[in-house]
Amino acid sequence: MQLKKLDGMLMKAFIPPFIVTFFIALFVLVMQTLWLYIDDIAGKGIGFFLLVELVSYMSVSMIPMALPVAVLISAVMVLGNLAERYELSSIKSAGVSLWRVMLPLMIVTGAIGIGSYFCSNNLIPVSNLKFKSRLHDIRKQKPTLSLEESVFNDDFQGFSIRLGNKLPDNKSIQDVILFDNTEASQGRLTMVAADSGDMYGSADGKFFVMHLFEGSQVMEPKPTIKDGKRNYPMMRATFDEWTKVFDLDEFELDRTDESLFKSHHTMLSNRQLLIAVDSIDKEIAQRIARNNEQNYKSFYFLQKEFEEQKKEERRRENERMKAERDSFALMKELETQSSAPPARVPEHLDKANLPKPQQNGEPVQPIKKLREINRPVIQPIKKEPQKNVVDSTKQSGPASQDSAQEKAFAYNLDTLTSIIGIFPKEKRGEYLFAAKKTAQTLKDRAESTVNSLQKTRESRVKHVFEYNTKFSMAVACLIFLFFGAPMGAIVRKGGFGWPLLISIVFFMLFIVISIFSKNIAERGVINAVLASWMNCLVIFPMGLALTYWAMRDANLQQVIDFFKFKWVFEYLAIAIARAKKQ
Repeated sequence: MQLKKLDGMLMKAFIPPFIVTFFIALFVLVMQTLWLYIDDIAGKGIGFFLLVELVSYMSVSMIPMALPVAVLISAVMVLGNLAERYELSSIKSAGVSLWRVMLPLMIVTGAIGIGSYFCSNNLIPVSNLKFKSRLHDIRKQKPTLSLEESVFNDDFQGFSIRLGNKLPDNKSIQDVILFDNTEASQGRLTMVAADSGDMYGSADGKFFVMHLFEGSQVMEPKPTIKDGKRNYPMMRATFDEWTKVFDLDEFELDRTDESLFKSHHTMLSNRQLLIAVDSIDKEIAQRIARNNEQNYKSFYFLQKEFEEQKKEERRRENERMKAERDSFALMKELETQSSAPPARVPEHLDKANLPKPQQNGEPVQPIKKLREINRPVIQPIKKEPQKNVVDSTKQSGPASQDSAQEKAFAYNLDTLTSIIGIFPKEKRGEYLFAAKKTAQTLKDRAESTVNSLQKTRESRVKHVFEYNTKFSMAVACLIFLFFGAPMGAIVRKGGFGWPLLISIVFFMLFIVISIFSKNIAERGVINAVLASWMNCLVIFPMGLALTYWAMRDANLQQVIDFFKFKWVFEYLAIAIARAKKQ
Protein backbone atom coordinates (compact mmCIF):
# COMPACT_ATOMS: atom_id res chain seq x y z
CA MET A 1 0.00 0.00 0.00
CA GLN A 2 1.42 3.38 -1.04
CA LEU A 3 1.22 6.13 1.54
CA LYS A 4 -0.40 9.34 0.37
CA LYS A 5 0.38 12.88 1.41
CA LEU A 6 -2.66 12.77 3.65
CA ASP A 7 -1.19 9.78 5.50
CA GLY A 8 2.07 11.60 6.08
CA MET A 9 0.21 14.68 7.30
CA LEU A 10 -1.81 12.63 9.78
CA MET A 11 1.31 10.88 11.09
CA LYS A 12 3.11 14.20 11.53
CA ALA A 13 0.08 15.58 13.34
CA PHE A 14 -0.19 12.50 15.58
CA ILE A 15 3.41 11.88 16.70
CA PRO A 16 4.26 15.24 18.42
CA PRO A 17 1.20 15.30 20.73
CA PHE A 18 1.73 11.60 21.37
CA ILE A 19 5.27 12.21 22.64
CA VAL A 20 4.16 15.13 24.84
CA THR A 21 1.17 13.31 26.32
CA PHE A 22 3.24 10.16 26.84
CA PHE A 23 5.76 11.93 29.05
CA ILE A 24 2.99 13.78 30.90
CA ALA A 25 1.15 10.52 31.58
CA LEU A 26 4.40 8.81 32.56
CA PHE A 27 5.24 11.59 35.01
CA VAL A 28 1.79 11.46 36.62
CA LEU A 29 1.88 7.66 36.96
CA VAL A 30 5.40 7.69 38.42
CA MET A 31 4.55 10.38 40.97
CA GLN A 32 1.36 8.57 41.95
CA THR A 33 3.31 5.34 42.50
CA LEU A 34 6.21 7.07 44.22
CA TRP A 35 3.89 8.41 46.93
CA LEU A 36 3.09 4.82 47.89
CA TYR A 37 6.72 4.34 48.96
CA ILE A 38 7.36 7.78 50.44
CA ASP A 39 7.22 6.43 54.01
CA ASP A 40 9.96 3.93 53.20
CA ILE A 41 12.18 6.51 51.51
CA ALA A 42 11.76 9.58 53.73
CA GLY A 43 14.23 10.08 56.56
CA LYS A 44 16.74 7.50 55.28
CA GLY A 45 19.22 10.05 53.96
CA ILE A 46 19.40 8.52 50.48
CA GLY A 47 21.36 10.50 47.92
CA PHE A 48 20.09 12.31 44.85
CA PHE A 49 21.50 9.77 42.42
CA LEU A 50 19.89 6.85 44.24
CA LEU A 51 16.53 8.64 44.11
CA VAL A 52 16.99 9.24 40.37
CA GLU A 53 17.83 5.55 39.96
CA LEU A 54 14.62 4.54 41.72
CA VAL A 55 12.53 6.91 39.61
CA SER A 56 14.18 5.61 36.42
CA TYR A 57 13.38 1.98 37.25
CA MET A 58 9.83 2.94 38.17
CA SER A 59 9.41 4.91 34.94
CA VAL A 60 10.30 1.88 32.82
CA SER A 61 7.66 -0.22 34.59
CA MET A 62 5.02 2.45 33.86
CA ILE A 63 5.63 2.65 30.11
CA PRO A 64 2.97 0.05 29.08
CA MET A 65 0.44 1.92 31.21
CA ALA A 66 1.29 5.35 29.79
CA LEU A 67 1.27 4.33 26.12
CA PRO A 68 -2.52 3.65 25.83
CA VAL A 69 -3.27 6.98 27.54
CA ALA A 70 -0.99 8.83 25.14
CA VAL A 71 -2.59 7.12 22.14
CA LEU A 72 -6.06 7.97 23.41
CA ILE A 73 -5.34 11.66 24.09
CA SER A 74 -3.41 12.12 20.84
CA ALA A 75 -6.11 10.49 18.73
CA VAL A 76 -8.81 12.69 20.26
CA MET A 77 -6.66 15.79 19.73
CA VAL A 78 -5.76 15.05 16.09
CA LEU A 79 -9.24 14.07 14.90
CA GLY A 80 -10.82 16.77 17.06
CA ASN A 81 -8.65 19.44 15.44
CA LEU A 82 -9.50 18.14 11.97
CA ALA A 83 -13.21 18.11 12.75
CA GLU A 84 -13.14 21.51 14.48
CA ARG A 85 -11.53 23.18 11.42
CA TYR A 86 -13.84 21.25 9.05
CA GLU A 87 -10.83 19.54 7.48
CA LEU A 88 -12.32 16.13 8.28
CA SER A 89 -15.51 17.11 6.43
CA SER A 90 -13.44 18.14 3.42
CA ILE A 91 -11.60 14.82 3.48
CA LYS A 92 -14.87 12.88 3.63
CA SER A 93 -16.36 14.96 0.82
CA ALA A 94 -13.40 13.89 -1.33
CA GLY A 95 -14.51 10.28 -0.93
CA VAL A 96 -12.10 9.27 1.84
CA SER A 97 -13.82 7.36 4.64
CA LEU A 98 -13.03 7.72 8.31
CA TRP A 99 -11.64 4.19 8.25
CA ARG A 100 -9.12 5.22 5.60
CA VAL A 101 -8.24 8.32 7.60
CA MET A 102 -7.51 6.15 10.64
CA LEU A 103 -5.36 3.70 8.66
CA PRO A 104 -2.00 5.55 9.03
CA LEU A 105 -2.74 6.07 12.71
CA MET A 106 -3.39 2.33 13.01
CA ILE A 107 0.04 1.63 11.51
CA VAL A 108 1.75 3.95 13.99
CA THR A 109 -0.29 2.55 16.89
CA GLY A 110 0.56 -1.01 15.85
CA ALA A 111 4.25 -0.16 16.06
CA ILE A 112 3.61 1.41 19.48
CA GLY A 113 1.87 -1.80 20.62
CA ILE A 114 4.85 -3.89 19.51
CA GLY A 115 7.13 -1.59 21.47
CA SER A 116 4.85 -1.93 24.50
CA TYR A 117 5.11 -5.73 24.38
CA PHE A 118 8.89 -5.58 23.96
CA CYS A 119 9.12 -3.30 26.98
CA SER A 120 6.83 -5.54 29.07
CA ASN A 121 8.66 -8.72 28.15
CA ASN A 122 12.30 -7.58 28.14
CA LEU A 123 12.77 -4.31 30.02
CA ILE A 124 10.19 -4.34 32.81
CA PRO A 125 11.35 -7.62 34.45
CA VAL A 126 14.85 -6.18 34.78
CA SER A 127 13.64 -2.78 36.00
CA ASN A 128 11.30 -4.40 38.55
CA LEU A 129 14.17 -6.52 39.84
CA LYS A 130 16.41 -3.49 40.25
CA PHE A 131 13.66 -1.38 41.82
CA LYS A 132 12.56 -4.03 44.34
CA SER A 133 16.12 -4.80 45.41
CA ARG A 134 16.97 -1.09 45.89
CA LEU A 135 13.73 -0.50 47.76
CA HIS A 136 14.49 -3.48 49.99
CA ASP A 137 17.91 -2.00 50.76
CA ILE A 138 16.35 1.35 51.66
CA ARG A 139 13.77 -0.30 53.91
CA LYS A 140 16.50 -2.14 55.79
CA GLN A 141 18.62 0.98 56.18
CA LYS A 142 18.40 2.79 59.49
CA PRO A 143 17.26 6.43 59.54
CA THR A 144 19.91 9.12 59.59
CA LEU A 145 21.45 9.60 63.02
CA SER A 146 19.54 12.25 64.94
CA LEU A 147 20.25 12.75 68.65
CA GLU A 148 17.51 14.90 70.17
CA GLU A 149 17.43 16.45 73.63
CA SER A 150 15.80 14.50 76.50
CA VAL A 151 15.02 11.55 74.22
CA PHE A 152 16.60 8.08 74.37
CA ASN A 153 18.08 7.16 70.99
CA ASP A 154 18.49 3.48 70.02
CA ASP A 155 19.96 3.93 66.53
CA PHE A 156 23.24 2.29 67.53
CA GLN A 157 22.72 -1.42 68.04
CA GLY A 158 23.09 -2.37 71.71
CA PHE A 159 23.31 1.23 72.99
CA SER A 160 20.82 3.79 74.30
CA ILE A 161 21.92 7.43 74.41
CA ARG A 162 20.20 10.37 76.10
CA LEU A 163 21.34 13.97 75.83
CA GLY A 164 20.10 16.40 78.45
CA ASN A 165 21.13 19.49 76.51
CA LYS A 166 22.72 20.14 73.12
CA LEU A 167 24.46 23.48 72.60
CA PRO A 168 23.92 25.58 69.44
CA ASP A 169 27.26 24.51 67.93
CA ASN A 170 25.78 20.96 67.56
CA LYS A 171 28.99 19.58 69.03
CA SER A 172 28.98 20.31 72.76
CA ILE A 173 26.57 18.28 74.89
CA GLN A 174 25.59 18.22 78.57
CA ASP A 175 24.00 15.78 81.02
CA VAL A 176 24.78 12.66 78.99
CA ILE A 177 23.56 9.14 79.87
CA LEU A 178 24.65 6.07 77.91
CA PHE A 179 23.46 2.49 78.48
CA ASP A 180 25.55 -0.38 77.13
CA ASN A 181 23.29 -3.40 76.50
CA THR A 182 25.66 -5.40 74.30
CA GLU A 183 26.22 -8.00 77.06
CA ALA A 184 22.76 -7.86 78.61
CA SER A 185 22.05 -11.45 77.55
CA GLN A 186 24.91 -12.54 79.84
CA GLY A 187 23.60 -10.49 82.76
CA ARG A 188 26.15 -7.67 82.43
CA LEU A 189 24.86 -4.10 82.35
CA THR A 190 26.85 -0.89 82.03
CA MET A 191 25.76 2.73 82.44
CA VAL A 192 27.85 5.82 81.79
CA ALA A 193 26.82 9.28 83.03
CA ALA A 194 28.75 12.48 82.36
CA ASP A 195 28.26 16.18 83.01
CA SER A 196 29.46 17.33 79.59
CA GLY A 197 31.15 16.18 76.43
CA ASP A 198 31.66 16.54 72.70
CA MET A 199 30.28 14.55 69.77
CA TYR A 200 31.67 14.63 66.27
CA GLY A 201 32.36 12.46 63.25
CA SER A 202 35.71 11.21 62.07
CA ALA A 203 37.49 12.79 59.14
CA ASP A 204 36.53 9.96 56.76
CA GLY A 205 32.93 9.94 58.01
CA LYS A 206 33.01 6.26 58.98
CA PHE A 207 32.92 6.70 62.78
CA PHE A 208 30.97 8.71 65.34
CA VAL A 209 32.91 9.78 68.46
CA MET A 210 31.56 10.74 71.90
CA HIS A 211 34.18 12.36 74.14
CA LEU A 212 32.75 12.75 77.68
CA PHE A 213 34.12 14.67 80.69
CA GLU A 214 33.63 14.42 84.45
CA GLY A 215 31.44 11.38 84.85
CA SER A 216 31.07 7.91 86.29
CA GLN A 217 30.69 4.38 84.99
CA VAL A 218 28.51 1.83 86.77
CA MET A 219 28.79 -1.87 85.92
CA GLU A 220 26.66 -4.77 87.13
CA PRO A 221 28.59 -8.01 86.53
CA LYS A 222 26.92 -11.37 86.27
CA PRO A 223 25.32 -12.46 89.62
CA THR A 224 27.30 -15.01 91.62
CA ILE A 225 26.26 -17.68 94.14
CA LYS A 226 28.23 -18.01 97.36
CA ASP A 227 27.25 -20.11 100.40
CA GLY A 228 23.90 -20.83 98.78
CA LYS A 229 23.10 -17.14 98.40
CA ARG A 230 22.91 -15.16 95.17
CA ASN A 231 25.07 -12.04 95.17
CA TYR A 232 24.49 -9.05 92.91
CA PRO A 233 27.80 -7.18 92.74
CA MET A 234 28.13 -3.63 91.41
CA MET A 235 31.24 -1.73 90.30
CA ARG A 236 31.49 2.05 90.16
CA ALA A 237 34.31 4.07 88.63
CA THR A 238 34.77 7.78 88.03
CA PHE A 239 36.64 9.35 85.14
CA ASP A 240 37.84 12.72 83.94
CA GLU A 241 37.66 11.77 80.25
CA TRP A 242 35.92 8.86 78.52
CA THR A 243 35.73 8.19 74.80
CA LYS A 244 33.39 5.92 72.87
CA VAL A 245 33.72 5.33 69.12
CA PHE A 246 30.69 4.06 67.15
CA ASP A 247 30.93 2.44 63.75
CA LEU A 248 28.66 4.08 61.15
CA ASP A 249 28.68 1.11 58.76
CA GLU A 250 25.24 0.08 59.97
CA PHE A 251 23.89 3.37 58.59
CA GLU A 252 25.32 2.68 55.14
CA LEU A 253 23.16 1.26 52.35
CA ASP A 254 23.89 -2.44 51.82
CA ARG A 255 23.32 -4.00 48.43
CA THR A 256 21.13 -7.09 48.56
CA ASP A 257 21.73 -10.02 46.25
CA GLU A 258 19.29 -9.53 43.38
CA SER A 259 18.95 -13.28 42.81
CA LEU A 260 16.73 -13.43 45.90
CA PHE A 261 13.95 -11.59 44.02
CA LYS A 262 14.25 -13.23 40.59
CA SER A 263 11.47 -15.77 41.14
CA HIS A 264 8.73 -13.14 41.59
CA HIS A 265 6.17 -13.16 38.78
CA THR A 266 6.64 -9.45 37.98
CA MET A 267 10.34 -10.08 37.28
CA LEU A 268 9.95 -12.85 34.70
CA SER A 269 9.68 -12.76 30.94
CA ASN A 270 6.92 -14.66 29.14
CA ARG A 271 9.17 -17.65 28.49
CA GLN A 272 10.13 -17.78 32.16
CA LEU A 273 6.48 -17.38 33.17
CA LEU A 274 5.49 -20.42 31.10
CA ILE A 275 8.24 -22.47 32.75
CA ALA A 276 7.11 -21.28 36.19
CA VAL A 277 3.46 -22.17 35.47
CA ASP A 278 4.49 -25.65 34.33
CA SER A 279 6.51 -26.12 37.54
CA ILE A 280 3.54 -24.97 39.64
CA ASP A 281 1.22 -27.43 37.86
CA LYS A 282 3.66 -30.27 38.56
CA GLU A 283 3.91 -29.22 42.20
CA ILE A 284 0.11 -29.22 42.57
CA ALA A 285 -0.16 -32.66 40.96
CA GLN A 286 2.57 -34.05 43.23
CA ARG A 287 0.88 -32.71 46.37
CA ILE A 288 -2.45 -34.21 45.39
CA ALA A 289 -0.77 -37.55 44.60
CA ARG A 290 1.02 -37.56 47.98
CA ASN A 291 -2.23 -36.78 49.77
CA ASN A 292 -4.05 -39.60 47.95
CA GLU A 293 -1.22 -42.01 48.76
CA GLN A 294 -1.39 -41.12 52.45
CA ASN A 295 -5.17 -41.53 52.40
CA TYR A 296 -4.81 -44.99 50.89
CA LYS A 297 -2.40 -45.99 53.62
CA SER A 298 -4.88 -44.88 56.28
CA PHE A 299 -7.19 -47.77 55.32
CA TYR A 300 -5.57 -51.14 55.83
CA PHE A 301 -7.98 -52.90 53.48
CA LEU A 302 -6.92 -50.56 50.63
CA GLN A 303 -3.19 -50.96 51.16
CA LYS A 304 -3.02 -54.21 49.21
CA GLU A 305 -4.98 -52.70 46.33
CA PHE A 306 -2.74 -49.63 46.36
CA GLU A 307 0.42 -51.76 46.30
CA GLU A 308 -0.97 -53.86 43.45
CA GLN A 309 -1.83 -50.70 41.56
CA LYS A 310 1.74 -49.45 41.98
CA LYS A 311 3.13 -52.80 40.80
CA GLU A 312 0.84 -52.73 37.77
CA GLU A 313 2.01 -49.22 36.88
CA ARG A 314 5.64 -50.26 37.19
CA ARG A 315 5.00 -53.35 35.07
CA ARG A 316 3.36 -51.29 32.33
CA GLU A 317 6.22 -48.80 32.40
CA ASN A 318 8.78 -51.60 32.09
CA GLU A 319 6.88 -53.16 29.20
CA ARG A 320 6.62 -49.80 27.46
CA MET A 321 10.36 -49.17 27.80
CA LYS A 322 11.16 -52.72 26.62
CA ALA A 323 8.90 -52.27 23.60
CA GLU A 324 10.60 -48.99 22.74
CA ARG A 325 14.03 -50.63 22.94
CA ASP A 326 12.88 -53.55 20.79
CA SER A 327 11.31 -51.30 18.16
CA PHE A 328 14.45 -49.15 18.08
CA ALA A 329 16.61 -52.25 17.60
CA LEU A 330 14.26 -53.47 14.86
CA MET A 331 14.47 -50.13 13.06
CA LYS A 332 18.27 -50.28 13.22
CA GLU A 333 18.20 -53.80 11.83
CA LEU A 334 15.84 -52.80 9.02
CA GLU A 335 18.03 -49.83 8.14
CA THR A 336 21.06 -52.13 8.00
CA GLN A 337 19.23 -54.60 5.79
CA SER A 338 17.90 -51.86 3.51
CA SER A 339 21.42 -50.50 3.00
CA ALA A 340 22.67 -53.97 1.88
CA PRO A 341 21.74 -55.22 -1.66
CA PRO A 342 18.75 -57.57 -1.47
CA ALA A 343 19.36 -61.24 -2.22
CA ARG A 344 17.53 -62.54 -5.25
CA VAL A 345 15.29 -65.55 -4.75
CA PRO A 346 15.34 -68.11 -7.54
CA GLU A 347 12.11 -68.17 -9.48
CA HIS A 348 11.81 -71.97 -9.28
CA LEU A 349 11.52 -71.78 -5.48
CA ASP A 350 8.05 -71.56 -4.04
CA LYS A 351 7.88 -68.73 -1.47
CA ALA A 352 5.24 -70.61 0.47
CA ASN A 353 7.70 -73.44 1.09
CA LEU A 354 10.48 -71.21 2.38
CA PRO A 355 11.49 -72.06 5.93
CA LYS A 356 10.58 -69.53 8.59
CA PRO A 357 13.46 -67.75 10.33
CA GLN A 358 14.69 -69.60 13.39
CA GLN A 359 16.27 -68.30 16.57
CA ASN A 360 17.55 -70.81 19.14
CA GLY A 361 15.51 -73.50 17.43
CA GLU A 362 12.22 -71.58 17.77
CA PRO A 363 10.40 -69.47 15.19
CA VAL A 364 10.87 -65.72 15.65
CA GLN A 365 7.67 -64.04 16.77
CA PRO A 366 6.80 -60.57 15.46
CA ILE A 367 7.18 -57.72 17.92
CA LYS A 368 3.91 -56.51 19.34
CA LYS A 369 2.82 -52.97 18.83
CA LEU A 370 3.39 -50.49 21.62
CA ARG A 371 -0.33 -49.87 21.87
CA GLU A 372 -1.00 -53.55 22.44
CA ILE A 373 1.78 -53.82 25.00
CA ASN A 374 0.70 -50.76 26.95
CA ARG A 375 -2.93 -51.85 26.93
CA PRO A 376 -3.90 -53.11 30.40
CA VAL A 377 -4.42 -56.83 30.41
CA ILE A 378 -7.72 -57.80 32.00
CA GLN A 379 -7.74 -61.40 33.00
CA PRO A 380 -11.13 -63.09 33.21
CA ILE A 381 -11.98 -64.43 36.61
CA LYS A 382 -11.64 -68.16 36.57
CA LYS A 383 -14.34 -69.87 38.53
CA GLU A 384 -13.05 -72.99 40.12
CA PRO A 385 -15.44 -75.90 39.96
CA GLN A 386 -17.17 -76.52 43.23
CA LYS A 387 -16.30 -79.81 44.75
CA ASN A 388 -18.36 -81.89 47.14
CA VAL A 389 -21.29 -79.49 47.24
CA VAL A 390 -23.52 -80.63 50.04
CA ASP A 391 -26.98 -79.37 50.83
CA SER A 392 -26.66 -77.83 54.27
CA THR A 393 -30.34 -78.29 54.96
CA LYS A 394 -29.88 -82.04 54.81
CA GLN A 395 -26.71 -82.08 56.87
CA SER A 396 -26.68 -82.20 60.63
CA GLY A 397 -23.94 -81.53 63.12
CA PRO A 398 -21.44 -78.62 63.41
CA ALA A 399 -21.55 -77.82 59.68
CA SER A 400 -25.30 -77.28 59.74
CA GLN A 401 -24.94 -75.07 62.84
CA ASP A 402 -22.34 -72.90 61.04
CA SER A 403 -24.68 -72.57 58.08
CA ALA A 404 -27.49 -71.50 60.36
CA GLN A 405 -25.24 -68.88 61.97
CA GLU A 406 -24.33 -67.55 58.51
CA LYS A 407 -28.00 -67.23 57.62
CA ALA A 408 -28.68 -65.43 60.86
CA PHE A 409 -25.72 -63.10 60.22
CA ALA A 410 -27.01 -62.35 56.72
CA TYR A 411 -30.43 -61.59 58.18
CA ASN A 412 -28.85 -59.28 60.73
CA LEU A 413 -27.03 -57.37 57.94
CA ASP A 414 -30.37 -56.74 56.25
CA THR A 415 -31.94 -55.43 59.42
CA LEU A 416 -28.98 -53.31 60.68
CA THR A 417 -29.50 -49.59 61.33
CA SER A 418 -25.75 -48.91 61.83
CA ILE A 419 -22.63 -50.55 60.45
CA ILE A 420 -21.21 -50.83 63.96
CA GLY A 421 -23.73 -53.59 64.61
CA ILE A 422 -21.77 -56.13 62.56
CA PHE A 423 -18.92 -56.09 65.08
CA PRO A 424 -18.89 -57.84 68.45
CA LYS A 425 -20.11 -55.70 71.32
CA GLU A 426 -16.82 -55.95 73.25
CA LYS A 427 -14.89 -54.60 70.21
CA ARG A 428 -17.25 -51.81 69.17
CA GLY A 429 -15.71 -49.15 71.41
CA GLU A 430 -12.20 -49.90 70.19
CA TYR A 431 -13.27 -49.88 66.53
CA LEU A 432 -15.29 -46.70 66.96
CA PHE A 433 -12.34 -44.89 68.57
CA ALA A 434 -10.01 -46.02 65.77
CA ALA A 435 -12.51 -44.92 63.12
CA LYS A 436 -12.93 -41.47 64.68
CA LYS A 437 -9.17 -41.07 64.95
CA THR A 438 -8.68 -42.06 61.31
CA ALA A 439 -11.46 -39.73 60.16
CA GLN A 440 -9.99 -36.81 62.12
CA THR A 441 -6.54 -37.53 60.67
CA LEU A 442 -7.93 -37.55 57.14
CA LYS A 443 -9.85 -34.33 57.78
CA ASP A 444 -6.79 -32.51 59.15
CA ARG A 445 -4.65 -33.76 56.30
CA ALA A 446 -7.21 -32.67 53.72
CA GLU A 447 -7.55 -29.20 55.27
CA SER A 448 -3.77 -28.81 55.36
CA THR A 449 -3.51 -29.83 51.71
CA VAL A 450 -6.30 -27.47 50.67
CA ASN A 451 -4.72 -24.53 52.52
CA SER A 452 -1.30 -25.17 51.03
CA LEU A 453 -2.72 -25.62 47.54
CA GLN A 454 -4.72 -22.40 47.86
CA LYS A 455 -1.56 -20.29 48.03
CA THR A 456 0.02 -22.30 45.23
CA ARG A 457 -3.03 -21.79 43.02
CA GLU A 458 -3.01 -18.06 43.79
CA SER A 459 0.62 -17.96 42.69
CA ARG A 460 -0.33 -19.75 39.47
CA VAL A 461 -3.13 -17.25 38.83
CA LYS A 462 -0.68 -14.35 39.27
CA HIS A 463 1.77 -15.92 36.83
CA VAL A 464 -0.92 -16.56 34.20
CA PHE A 465 -2.38 -13.08 34.68
CA GLU A 466 1.04 -11.47 34.29
CA TYR A 467 1.71 -13.51 31.14
CA ASN A 468 -1.49 -12.40 29.40
CA THR A 469 -1.33 -8.82 30.68
CA LYS A 470 1.80 -8.24 28.59
CA PHE A 471 -0.28 -8.95 25.48
CA SER A 472 -3.45 -7.18 26.60
CA MET A 473 -1.64 -3.92 27.36
CA ALA A 474 -0.12 -3.97 23.87
CA VAL A 475 -3.52 -4.60 22.27
CA ALA A 476 -5.02 -1.82 24.43
CA CYS A 477 -2.98 0.73 22.47
CA LEU A 478 -4.84 -0.19 19.27
CA ILE A 479 -8.19 -0.37 21.05
CA PHE A 480 -7.79 3.13 22.48
CA LEU A 481 -7.18 4.41 18.96
CA PHE A 482 -10.67 3.17 18.03
CA PHE A 483 -11.86 5.04 21.09
CA GLY A 484 -10.01 8.31 20.63
CA ALA A 485 -10.22 8.88 16.89
CA PRO A 486 -14.02 8.57 16.52
CA MET A 487 -14.55 10.42 19.79
CA GLY A 488 -12.52 13.35 18.44
CA ALA A 489 -14.55 13.30 15.23
CA ILE A 490 -17.78 13.29 17.22
CA VAL A 491 -16.82 15.91 19.83
CA ARG A 492 -15.14 18.15 17.20
CA LYS A 493 -12.89 19.77 19.79
CA GLY A 494 -9.10 19.82 19.73
CA GLY A 495 -6.44 21.00 22.17
CA PHE A 496 -5.98 19.77 25.73
CA GLY A 497 -9.47 20.59 27.04
CA TRP A 498 -12.15 18.15 25.98
CA PRO A 499 -9.68 15.48 24.78
CA LEU A 500 -7.98 15.33 28.17
CA LEU A 501 -11.27 15.12 30.06
CA ILE A 502 -12.68 12.38 27.84
CA SER A 503 -9.44 10.41 27.94
CA ILE A 504 -9.23 10.52 31.73
CA VAL A 505 -12.79 9.20 32.08
CA PHE A 506 -12.27 6.23 29.78
CA PHE A 507 -8.80 5.47 31.11
CA MET A 508 -10.18 5.40 34.67
CA LEU A 509 -12.80 2.92 33.47
CA PHE A 510 -10.02 0.83 31.92
CA ILE A 511 -7.96 0.83 35.15
CA VAL A 512 -10.96 0.04 37.37
CA ILE A 513 -11.85 -2.97 35.21
CA SER A 514 -8.23 -4.15 35.26
CA ILE A 515 -7.94 -3.98 39.06
CA PHE A 516 -11.37 -5.54 39.61
CA SER A 517 -10.71 -8.44 37.24
CA LYS A 518 -7.31 -9.11 38.83
CA ASN A 519 -8.81 -9.26 42.33
CA ILE A 520 -11.62 -11.63 41.41
CA ALA A 521 -9.17 -13.81 39.46
CA GLU A 522 -6.92 -14.17 42.51
CA ARG A 523 -9.99 -15.24 44.52
CA GLY A 524 -10.77 -17.91 41.96
CA VAL A 525 -14.03 -16.37 40.74
CA ILE A 526 -13.05 -16.25 37.06
CA ASN A 527 -10.26 -17.65 34.93
CA ALA A 528 -6.98 -15.72 34.99
CA VAL A 529 -6.81 -15.56 31.18
CA LEU A 530 -10.30 -14.05 30.98
CA ALA A 531 -9.47 -11.62 33.79
CA SER A 532 -6.36 -10.33 32.02
CA TRP A 533 -8.36 -9.62 28.85
CA MET A 534 -11.48 -8.34 30.60
CA ASN A 535 -10.56 -4.66 30.21
CA CYS A 536 -10.02 -5.07 26.47
CA LEU A 537 -13.21 -7.10 26.05
CA VAL A 538 -15.25 -4.34 27.70
CA ILE A 539 -13.59 -1.39 25.96
CA PHE A 540 -13.35 -2.84 22.45
CA PRO A 541 -17.12 -3.06 21.70
CA MET A 542 -17.53 0.52 22.90
CA GLY A 543 -14.74 1.62 20.57
CA LEU A 544 -16.36 -0.15 17.62
CA ALA A 545 -19.68 1.52 18.46
CA LEU A 546 -18.03 4.95 18.55
CA THR A 547 -16.31 4.24 15.22
CA TYR A 548 -19.66 3.24 13.71
CA TRP A 549 -21.33 6.46 14.89
CA ALA A 550 -18.44 8.59 13.68
CA MET A 551 -18.63 7.00 10.22
CA ARG A 552 -22.35 7.88 10.16
CA ASP A 553 -21.54 11.51 11.14
CA ALA A 554 -23.33 11.25 14.49
CA ASN A 555 -23.07 14.17 16.89
CA LEU A 556 -22.24 14.20 20.58
CA GLN A 557 -25.87 14.43 21.70
CA GLN A 558 -26.76 11.22 19.88
CA VAL A 559 -23.93 9.41 21.62
CA ILE A 560 -25.02 10.76 25.01
CA ASP A 561 -28.60 9.69 24.35
CA PHE A 562 -27.36 6.22 23.48
CA PHE A 563 -25.51 5.86 26.77
CA LYS A 564 -28.59 7.18 28.59
CA PHE A 565 -30.48 4.27 26.99
CA LYS A 566 -33.15 6.59 25.59
CA TRP A 567 -33.33 4.37 22.53
CA VAL A 568 -34.43 1.51 24.77
CA PHE A 569 -37.34 3.49 26.16
CA GLU A 570 -38.29 4.76 22.69
CA TYR A 571 -38.28 1.22 21.36
CA LEU A 572 -40.42 0.06 24.27
CA ALA A 573 -42.87 2.93 23.72
CA ILE A 574 -43.22 2.04 20.02
CA ALA A 575 -43.70 -1.64 20.87
CA ILE A 576 -46.37 -0.82 23.46
CA ALA A 577 -48.19 1.48 21.01
CA ARG A 578 -48.24 -1.23 18.36
CA ALA A 579 -49.51 -3.75 20.88
CA LYS A 580 -52.39 -1.43 21.86
CA LYS A 581 -53.41 -0.92 18.21
CA GLN A 582 -53.57 -4.64 17.71
